[in-house]
Amino acid sequence: MLEAVLDVGTELELRATLQHLVDTAAELTDARYGALGVLDPERGLLTELFTTGLTDAERERIGALPDGRTGLLGVLIRDPRPLRLDDLTEDPRSCGVPPHHPRMRTFLGVPVRVHTEVFGNLYLTEKRAGAFTDRDLAMLRVLASRAGTAIGNARLYETARQRERWIEGAAAVTTALLAGEPAGDALTVVAERARLLADASAGVVLQPTPEGGMAIVAASTVDDPDDLIGTTIRPGSPVLEQLLGGEPVFVEDSATDPRMTTHVRTRFGPSMMLPLQSGGKLIGTLALPRRRGGRPYTGVERLLAAQFASQAALALVLADARHDRERLAVFEDRDRIARDLHDLVVQRLFATEMMLESTRRRAEESAEGSPEEGVLLGRAVDELDSTIQEVRTAIFALQQPPAEAPASFRGRVLRETAGAATLLGFPPSVHFAGPVDTVVTEPVADRLLGALRSALAAAHRRPEVTAVEVVVTAPARPPEGTPPVRLRVTETGAGTEARTTTWP
Repeated sequence: MLEAVLDVGTELELRATLQHLVDTAAELTDARYGALGVLDPERGLLTELFTTGLTDAERERIGALPDGRTGLLGVLIRDPRPLRLDDLTEDPRSCGVPPHHPRMRTFLGVPVRVHTEVFGNLYLTEKRAGAFTDRDLAMLRVLASRAGTAIGNARLYETARQRERWIEGAAAVTTALLAGEPAGDALTVVAERARLLADASAGVVLQPTPEGGMAIVAASTVDDPDDLIGTTIRPGSPVLEQLLGGEPVFVEDSATDPRMTTHVRTRFGPSMMLPLQSGGKLIGTLALPRRRGGRPYTGVERLLAAQFASQAALALVLADARHDRERLAVFEDRDRIARDLHDLVVQRLFATEMMLESTRRRAEESAEGSPEEGVLLGRAVDELDSTIQEVRTAIFALQQPPAEAPASFRGRVLRETAGAATLLGFPPSVHFAGPVDTVVTEPVADRLLGALRSALAAAHRRPEVTAVEVVVTAPARPPEGTPPVRLRVTETGAGTEARTTTWP
């Protein structure tokens, strides 16, 4: 007895302590079978059952172990006092025994208290030599008393370990999010880390939909999570109303709870759904379901998960704010470069062009000037004019948001040519002349863009093409009967003549 009492407190891991306790109790009283039921004080049911004496085959035949709602297990839950029976089959309170459970007659049960709280109950059956005696009961009560202290220490240790893991997990999530993860990847990081910490079957993040519901936008599971992405909680759901109010939702069995309405609920059992909110604003929900028949979440696990959700929500908000600041810095830098190009480079190029144009005219008027000099100066003027158009196109591209689809016709042309550069192996040269965005209507823009795609695709099919020039011209006052805008695509290559196509 002394060795058993001293030996019970040697383990720090809670589950190992509980299994060691039931093994020691069965050995001390010479019982064939023993069980230790862990009690959920909120529901008054057994959440776990540690057994001894049963083989793996017997456990498999029995199936789901009792939860203490009925039978002698429930008697000790409702009335936590020692109970000894010589023949439990004659007691009217004995019921709910699984059909494949081994034969049992003698019974001895005592509550296990941690301080003043009933942690669970210790059950022993089938004493090998006769019935349980008062001496067995006395020893079991002493062992249960000592076990209460050992369980209390193990629970403190387990809680400290759990808290440490959740704190480390929250710190890892914050570090990952602030490292610049994209929005979708950031939500997946939160879901995956929470799933691992909670020992859940899946971790999912839901966000509000325009229709007033919530949809799964990120998921992490041991299997393929794609079938979860897009699952929606319909507006008006009781669960949704509670989440939108900022309250967590705890479910004992997702498959049977009437509040759960999604088609994937049949795959899961215990679950908790935690609102992700910061500053009173709901940005999403973190759901952590366990598999069917899985262990229910304890009060400590619920508390730690709720704290993790609060930290993750704050990290998501900070990451989003940082992303916005970085985008703003990029926009400001691009705007500065565009302004410098316009104010310095273009103006100087334009002034040089005017000087060359004036020199060309004087050379033509002068008797000493040769025609060849005039031609060369004319080419220089044309090259400068082309360079100015290229720089202005670059300025316009810099002024467009890089991550957004362009709305103007000029921006859409630049997007098409930039996309074609990968296939062609070189960037096409693009020139704009006139108020292109002002005169081009949406139907005309669609037709011209279609023609541009066809021309670029045709150029890609001809390997000899080494350069493509795209020119869009929109005269301020086009002659009557002429189109308001014209697209010209010219292909050139080594050893081939230039090929020009014009629309319309």
